[in-house]
Amino acid sequence: METKAYENFIELLSRRFSCRKYSAEPVGDDLIEKVVEAARLAPSACNRQPWTFIVAPDGVRERLGALCSRSFVAETPTLIVAVGHHDEAWHRTSTDGKDHTDIDLAIAIEHLCLAATTLGLQTCWVCNFNAAEAARILGLGETEEVVALIPIGFPAEEEPAKKRKPLSDILRR
Repeated sequence: METKAYENFIELLSRRFSCRKYSAEPVGDDLIEKVVEAARLAPSACNRQPWTFIVAPDGVRERLGALCSRSFVAETPTLIVAVGHHDEAWHRTSTDGKDHTDIDLAIAIEHLCLAATTLGLQTCWVCNFNAAEAARILGLGETEEVVALIPIGFPAEEEPAKKRKPLSDILRR
């Protein structure tokens, strides 16, 4: 039984890709709620859950997309904005005060992306944008940061071949 679950999980991971071309088919609210539910279930340091996910409405989606160098962000049918709350996150106090907002939010985002894949959707992490301007557009507070823009929709492109390092290059014993 465990082997089958692992094989299914690896197959899911292999189907998820960074999609840059989406069909015009809208993503229903029910599907958005399902993928955000998966993000909600993600672990976070001390269970702080320092995040909010915003579905950018028309107009705002285009304005946020204009902050990127890639046109597909503004053209996707749905754009989810991942916002980190630095004042709510756990900070390592024993040594350096490291803020775990980005780590916690990254885990939640990938939960969202994998859930999207199970539903026939695809996503793309977009982190190359003007975060300060995105926060201004969204009216965020001082301790809130737009960490990633996540286009989500039904893919209009084939899954590209994955290029990954071999296990021997990333595993040390």
